[in-house]
Amino acid sequence: MANVRVERTDDGGFRATNARGAEVRIGGGDEDGVFSPVELLLAAVGGCNIVTVEPLTAQRGHQLIRLAMTVEAEKVQPNLLGPVTVTYDVEVPSEKADEVYRAVAHRVHEKYCTVSRSLSEGTEVRLELP
Repeated sequence: MANVRVERTDDGGFRATNARGAEVRIGGGDEDGVFSPVELLLAAVGGCNIVTVEPLTAQRGHQLIRLAMTVEAEKVQPNLLGPVTVTYDVEVPSEKADEVYRAVAHRVHEKYCTVSRSLSEGTEVRLELP
């Protein structure tokens, strides 16, 4: 099971902490140095894809020269995002590496990225109050 704790900090901000002690500062979207909740969602989509594409491409014998991505979505209503678009920024060493990377990226997107698949499938979010 995955979990994070989100809490208000002494300075009035917010942070998410995982079981391994990593922290991310969270804000409403207008403060410097913090992620908004929507930005964290987009980062989760990008992170899930990129940390899976990199090793699977390397396992197939192709080290990418540059691997980055941009993840975007527009709000279509004040509390609803439209489609999320993942755009890779990649430099490949050869045509064969490009073929492998593209095949891996498609498979990761369609089958292996838990975050993207959960959003696509409409995972239920439950609320529990004490």
